[in-house]
Amino acid sequence: MDKNSVVLISGCSSGIGLALARECASRGCRVFATARKPEVIENLKREGMETAALDVTSQESIDACVAGVLSQTGRIDVLINNAGYALIGPMIDLSVDDLRRQFETNVIGLMALTKSVVPYMLKERSGLVVNIASVSGICATPFAGAYCATKAAVNLLSTSLRIELAPFGIDVITVQPGAIKSDFGKAATGTIRLDRQSVYAPLSRYVEARAMSSQKDPTSAEEFASRLVDKLFLKKIPKVIRLGKSSTQLPLVASLPAGSFDKMMSRMFGLDKLKR
Repeated sequence: MDKNSVVLISGCSSGIGLALARECASRGCRVFATARKPEVIENLKREGMETAALDVTSQESIDACVAGVLSQTGRIDVLINNAGYALIGPMIDLSVDDLRRQFETNVIGLMALTKSVVPYMLKERSGLVVNIASVSGICATPFAGAYCATKAAVNLLSTSLRIELAPFGIDVITVQPGAIKSDFGKAATGTIRLDRQSVYAPLSRYVEARAMSSQKDPTSAEEFASRLVDKLFLKKIPKVIRLGKSSTQLPLVASLPAGSFDKMMSRMFGLDKLKR
């Protein structure tokens, strides 16, 4: 990646995506910032960026977005897959449709966009795909199982992609953020699934706390973006990048023996209170 790169970023309405768009633009890249509702990022045009509508759950939207960028530039050098959201609630309280939407956005959408962009990188025998995963994909917690599972999927499919695309000069980088300041927690709170009759209803405050956990003394999105883009500009980019508060601690927690890990999580999330 360099200052002349054409960069396409999904999920730029706030948080990490918005900060990355601004950071890349500040370093001279030609940035195409996207969002499901492009009007919310219209102001980025005044900052020297180009904007486009992109819903990663719609192949029609993906095709239109990629075609639009290519018609203007002829190439996409860097794809940053950032779009996603967190579904919160006990696993048995989530509907099958909830689960499908979570995976459709965070996993299938990421791959659908990647599959639309990579053929053009193959022609150039070069390119950079940056997948924003999460340490939640390494350290799963109660009440965020669906989200953690999607990020685990992103971690692993990124590994396969990295090895498969390497012969063609395309680098795939897995980014595993910790706690980053954004509207992520607020959005996650809006997805909470907890039926009044649920056996977990007495733990509603713990469920709500899990939704907002990433916003407890987080790293700023601007600092995260600056540090990440620094690494993306290196001649040799690390294959896996962890940045932000708790990005190194949580994987260590996940490595605890299963019994110790379960007891810790049970206490943290109030599940030990349900025992009789």
